[in-house]
Amino acid sequence: MDQVLNILVVDDEERIRRLLKMYLEREGYQTEEAEDGNEALEKAMSKDYDLILLDVMMPGKDGIEVCKELREFKATPIIMLTAKGEEVNRVQGFEVGTDDYIVKPFSPREVVLRVKALLRRSSQTSYLHTETTTKDVLVFPHLTIDNDAHRVTADGREVGLTPKEYELLYFLAKSPDKVYDREQLLKEVWHYEFFGDLRTVDTHVKRLREKLNKVSEKAAKMIITVWGVGYKFEVVEE
Repeated sequence: MDQVLNILVVDDEERIRRLLKMYLEREGYQTEEAEDGNEALEKAMSKDYDLILLDVMMPGKDGIEVCKELREFKATPIIMLTAKGEEVNRVQGFEVGTDDYIVKPFSPREVVLRVKALLRRSSQTSYLHTETTTKDVLVFPHLTIDNDAHRVTADGREVGLTPKEYELLYFLAKSPDKVYDREQLLKEVWHYEFFGDLRTVDTHVKRLREKLNKVSEKAAKMIITVWGVGYKFEVVEE
């Protein structure tokens, strides 16, 4: 029997929460609600959700701050809900570790499709559907990336990454020694013709290195900064 996936819906408007809850539960997801940032953070820290739908503009603690604080401890996939034209908020959202965003007003069907797509990519849920024979595995000294399971291990220890951090690492590791500039990475990893701020890539690289470094310094050193250009993955020799 398939495991029921649990989604936290965070928005200060009850109408939006009820609408999303109805559509998500119709698709078989279990949902819980939070009406502000403090309640959202409290729930997200005390329970492991499979995904969080997080409104940006809320009274008190906003969605950006909630995401930033949560990312200190958890890799839960997050989709941010932003009002039309809040470009700065979307940039900030990516910088603090959100995985995707949806602009209001939105179609509930679009939300469901984006939720399904992110859950498929999610490192926290994909292993539930892994075939017994693993085929897509990248193996390097000190680092193994199992793409069937969306699992990364460094020196034998698992590294907890957000979906975007995982996708960035996997994309670079698929082509060792190839240098990518930030625009290319935004297009290939975020699937987005970006509108301005390139710090999103730098922030994710920094966070990725920090997480790898906690487990293996040699694995962290595989992500190389090519000054004035971008980044590459380089195999560290024994």
